[in-house]
Amino acid sequence: MDRHEGWTRREVLSAGLAAAVAPVLAGGSETMITRRIPVSGEALPVIGLGTWQVFDVPSTPEALAAPRRIVDMLIESGGRLVDSSPMYGRAERVVGDVIAAGADRKRLFLATKVWTDGKMAGWRQMERSLELMRTDVIDLMQVHNRRDLETHLETIREWQAQKRIRYSGVTDYRESALDDMADVMRRYRPNFIQINYSLGEHGADDRVLPMAQELGIAVIVNRPFMSGRLFRAVAGRELPGWARELAASWGQFFLKFIVGHPAVTCVIPATSNPDHMADNLGAGFGELPDAATRARMLRYIEEL
Repeated sequence: MDRHEGWTRREVLSAGLAAAVAPVLAGGSETMITRRIPVSGEALPVIGLGTWQVFDVPSTPEALAAPRRIVDMLIESGGRLVDSSPMYGRAERVVGDVIAAGADRKRLFLATKVWTDGKMAGWRQMERSLELMRTDVIDLMQVHNRRDLETHLETIREWQAQKRIRYSGVTDYRESALDDMADVMRRYRPNFIQINYSLGEHGADDRVLPMAQELGIAVIVNRPFMSGRLFRAVAGRELPGWARELAASWGQFFLKFIVGHPAVTCVIPATSNPDHMADNLGAGFGELPDAATRARMLRYIEEL
């Protein structure tokens, strides 16, 4: 969900960051950190991939080269989750094209969304998502921004019973919607929620993340970089010395704050740049910050 990620990160990433995670991507001994999906116990790696804008490209060999490489890197690093939506232009089709070109569907956790009104319109949209993504089963179907929520959750649960969908979910991307999301969690108990959460937007700390732990709901985090605003906030600054054993870059610093929260199952930074993908994936390895360190990270950003 980070539309300005490409140019803003170039301003703050050093030239050697992609090399820092090369041993991992080349098959090193480390494995990516995982979190359990509460409803099933299935392990899900903490770094996934968003596709908003960055996968909205033509289905030509030239345009597909970067998405293919990025998905390959995700799989090679041990990551699994790819999140898309019918609202993301050609992104679902591009995910399907990447799978058709050889990406191992069995190693991917495909998440998409339904965003329309009415049961039959939702049914048709979900059928089209399966077709575009070239799969018989969607791992996670989410009601996008809670639109016609009750209607679509009913269909999703019907498809879960038919084993066409594995998990149900509800999404929003706005901090102003967190109270509504908490009400949805209490009333409907989806298997997943997807929300915004970052060092710059951490309102979910107050109610939603504790409630997810209480109710056993998995959490996917979008907007981890606030559409590039966090990178702009630290442009020209070096990582503080105390953070360098934790993170090799500002991107990893931002992502590790998120996945350091025990309620967070997976974060989905979006990128069309393989170097940035390598850097993002690096946040899934090594130590995670404890509560005291996360508080220090937050204070640092708030004091800029």
